[in-house]
Amino acid sequence: MDSNFVDYVKIMCRSGHGGPGSRHFRREKHSPKGGPDGGDGGRGGHIILRGNKQMWTLLHLKYRKHILAEYGGSGGKSRSSGKDGEDIYLEVPIGTIAKDAETGEVLFEINADGETAILAKGGRGGLGNVHFKSPTMQTPRFAQPGEDFEEGWKILELKVLADVGLVGFPNAGKSTLLSKVSAAKPEIADYPFTTLVPNLGIVAYRDNQSFIMADIPGIIEGAHEGKGLGLRFLRHIERNSILLFLIPADSKDHYNEYQILLNELKQFNPDLLDKQRLVAISKSDLLDQDLMKDITIEMKEIPHFFFSSITERGITELKDLIWKSLTI
Repeated sequence: MDSNFVDYVKIMCRSGHGGPGSRHFRREKHSPKGGPDGGDGGRGGHIILRGNKQMWTLLHLKYRKHILAEYGGSGGKSRSSGKDGEDIYLEVPIGTIAKDAETGEVLFEINADGETAILAKGGRGGLGNVHFKSPTMQTPRFAQPGEDFEEGWKILELKVLADVGLVGFPNAGKSTLLSKVSAAKPEIADYPFTTLVPNLGIVAYRDNQSFIMADIPGIIEGAHEGKGLGLRFLRHIERNSILLFLIPADSKDHYNEYQILLNELKQFNPDLLDKQRLVAISKSDLLDQDLMKDITIEMKEIPHFFFSSITERGITELKDLIWKSLTI
């Protein structure tokens, strides 16, 4: 398991308090009772998320639980403004979603490299007393305090961005396929939930072209309710252009397995069924021609493709099929 992959963090954010305005009066030798000249307070620092295409994980924020921005400076004499609090920029992978931890409300999503969004807004600086001078109030002895900071727990979730997402039960052969067609090295073993985090691989195609494939942790029936690895992996599927369903050749009921996978996606988010779907029968080195015919009959009208990652039979054709689907 790649323990460096973190797709969920909860952090306490506190922006900067706005600096208070000044109540200063001008006092000069030739003008011992000058008028108000108090400057404005500085703005409190924001906490800002910024997309970074070089990042794939939220690991750097996992142990940074409290993020506190700088307060704005106080206004000064001679109408001088206080210093703004320094903003804190948190670099995050593209596909990061920010939520309010208390309400669960989605605040925003970072979808592009360099895109920024304010997670906690700094308080505005207070106005100095110079702003409150009027014909009826020549010597205002008050100024605005700075605006309060924002404070609260925020959740950051990462949705992996890939061209192709592999969907299937544990042991469907997803990790083996990814290791065969890319340089990715996912852990592979003959027991459920070998894959505990999404693995990404760049699949080389003809003429120096390529696409990104994501091995998503295996679905089990009831995953949309949080069973198994549940909701922690289903969100990653939302960002894949194509869903490649893998049904292992040694499944007891290929058609029913496909229907269960479809139902889990539908229960989690019905929009997932609008994505392009490809169905492939993995581990087909276990099959002879008669068994392949039986599976084709069992799958009814659902188009499907046979391949084997072990013998590499059908791998090139599968990549052709994926590329054709991506470029439609």
